[in-house]
Amino acid sequence: KLNLGYSRVVAPISGRVGLRTVDVGNVIGPNDANGIAVITQVSPIDVQFARLMRELERVPGERYREPSLEGHAKGTVMSVGDLVAYLIGWGELVIKWIDRDQRGEPVDFPETGYKWNELGRLAQKFYADFQALSPGELVARLKQSKEAIEARIRDRDEQALYGRPWYGKFTLGRMIQFNTSSPYANAHGRLRTWKKAN
Repeated sequence: KLNLGYSRVVAPISGRVGLRTVDVGNVIGPNDANGIAVITQVSPIDVQFARLMRELERVPGERYREPSLEGHAKGTVMSVGDLVAYLIGWGELVIKWIDRDQRGEPVDFPETGYKWNELGRLAQKFYADFQALSPGELVARLKQSKEAIEARIRDRDEQALYGRPWYGKFTLGRMIQFNTSSPYANAHGRLRTWKKAN
């Protein structure tokens, strides 16, 4: 008698199932190096963002504009507000890249008027762009950009996210990661270091 319970495979992570690596009828084993499917995790963004939010919630509003964090350009300083502005700036750039690409319009990487070797200058632009926002407005804007990026991820399949180069050798999924979960993790670390020193 065949036990069909052994035919059910449960993934150890949550996410969206994309490209399958085997076909129906293929024989697979528990140590198959290729697995049976590729799962795209949206949760790394959520995990890093939640950690960052916990740190930001502990920063008193009156300290948001205190220039006491090491800046993104060598030899500069920034505030917690500037750090959040930087994350908003990159998040909104990612949205702009994706939307322009979807409409078939040219995309200026990283931003119109900036080259990759001018990221310090671009960081200064982000600080200035959001200087007038209160701590609550900054956090709300950051949440909006993160949610908009996640919506664009959900609208795309595995092939669109990871199946082909999108910018140079990098896939769209990697470009999103470079500019969301990675900077969120970096900002979380910066805030923890700042709090210990202050």
